[in-house]
Amino acid sequence: MPRLQAGARLAAALRRAAKAGLAVAVVGLLWQALTAWSGFIAPSTFPAPAEVGSALRQISVDGYANALLWQHAWRSVRLVTMGFVVASSCGVALGLAMGASRDVEAFVNPVFMLLRPIPPLAWIPLAIVWLGLGDAAKIMVIFFAAFVPSVINSQAGVRQIDAAQFEAAAMLGVRGWRYWQQVLLPGALPSIFTGLRLSLQASWTTLVAAELVGAVAGLGQILNQAAQDIYPAMIVVGMAAVAVCGWAMTLALGWVERRAMPWRAAA
Repeated sequence: MPRLQAGARLAAALRRAAKAGLAVAVVGLLWQALTAWSGFIAPSTFPAPAEVGSALRQISVDGYANALLWQHAWRSVRLVTMGFVVASSCGVALGLAMGASRDVEAFVNPVFMLLRPIPPLAWIPLAIVWLGLGDAAKIMVIFFAAFVPSVINSQAGVRQIDAAQFEAAAMLGVRGWRYWQQVLLPGALPSIFTGLRLSLQASWTTLVAAELVGAVAGLGQILNQAAQDIYPAMIVVGMAAVAVCGWAMTLALGWVERRAMPWRAAA
């Protein structure tokens, strides 16, 4: 039976991969037709695939905007990872505490509600004043971008736990750390990971914007330099690099989610 289930999951994964490959091929052909073959879209507006390939070779071999592509990508991934891990750890802990205790919510919520509407990018000027143009300022901005979704979803996850579970825990005398480990955290995990995915997306969006100002290297720096050079093909390369890095980190987060909630992976 387990082999049959594994075979079914593999077949489903292969079907999804085939459909994804077909979609990419269709988009690629449409892109080639509208740019290189028909000239319907001017090269100054959007580059043809061959131009993007040439820009990709340039940044991969010779470098662009002070670094090679892998160096830009590594710098951005490192900053996103640091800001995301710190923000999500603090946000999940605070969200669980707010969801579990009305007293904590009453104490923290007024300040949180004031900070919540502030766009993450609005912190950039203050981060520069406080921390300069280095990595610390970018990590601070990423922190605020990732913090809010993790808090909101973690709190909502606790509030969505069935009341019968709380009653059973009280009847069995589950308290203290065991209460958090065996009741709150497992019950809120689906909502927590929803918040983490939103936090990761917000982290990438914010990082690219933060790197547009005062960055020595990074994917945002590629976009900034290419815009100044009026180099559409390199802009597309930078956008694609952001997409690939964000996709890879999302896959990694999905792997962690499946390990944390194996009952959902088997469903």
